[in-house]
Amino acid sequence: MADSGQDSEDAGSEPSTSTGHVTPGGIQTPVYTGEEFQDRTYRMNSEKRGLAIIFDNKTFKNKPTRTGTDTDAGKMYQRFIELGFTVNMHPNKKASEMKSIIKKVAASDFTSYDCFACVILSYGEEGLVYGTDEPVQIEDFVDPFKKTPSLAGKPKLFFIQACNKEESEDVMDSIDVTGDTEDEELIPVTYRIPVEADFFIAYSVVPGYFSWQGNANQGSWFIEALSDVLEKFGTSLDLMTMMIRVNRKVAHNFELNKRTEFFKRNKQIPCITSMLTKEVRFPST
Repeated sequence: MADSGQDSEDAGSEPSTSTGHVTPGGIQTPVYTGEEFQDRTYRMNSEKRGLAIIFDNKTFKNKPTRTGTDTDAGKMYQRFIELGFTVNMHPNKKASEMKSIIKKVAASDFTSYDCFACVILSYGEEGLVYGTDEPVQIEDFVDPFKKTPSLAGKPKLFFIQACNKEESEDVMDSIDVTGDTEDEELIPVTYRIPVEADFFIAYSVVPGYFSWQGNANQGSWFIEALSDVLEKFGTSLDLMTMMIRVNRKVAHNFELNKRTEFFKRNKQIPCITSMLTKEVRFPST
């Protein structure tokens, strides 16, 4: 595993070599053939599979140290590497630093990438997660990517070991579709899709409930289950099918059995919010 004590470079530091379409307003958007746009599976054949960033907050100003988070971070790093992603680690970041990193990544050029993923490991409450000093709204992680033209029509995946927020919908001109054959005149056809589309957010627990913290050896229930499923089925099943298996694994296989009445035989179930419009698959590279 890479040295988690140092931040890796962001996508913006790696120039794209793929060809995108620049609109009259100067916005670069992906170009798909009509067949690709209508396909039921997101395209995963670009120069690079995707960029994944992992926020791993372990020590806090006013909260106990999170046990097991190093195990969780290591598992997620390994799974995304195996799936062909470029992975950047961001350990122990203040709220302002987390927001700054997200803004920088969202402003990057993802033309040569097919996907973006973000893993957040921290304390959390409904609608927010914690930097090492103070909370950050989950929408502050998601919203910047609604304005990333080079990710239009591409899956944007968030996995949160901590909680959910909703908002109204808007639309933007985002994808230009060209003809499918050399005989067809390549006249761009602009489709309008909701800016909320193609997002996927997996929370470790249903909002309002506890997300049980893991131990140093196994990590958290959610990340352990997610890692196991990705390791076994990451290149063979679509993401939603895998997440159903994650839910089942967490709901059926884990149980906290403490002596105190409040914690006695407690269970957990992850929560998935999906605005995906196609299947997400990670074929072997």
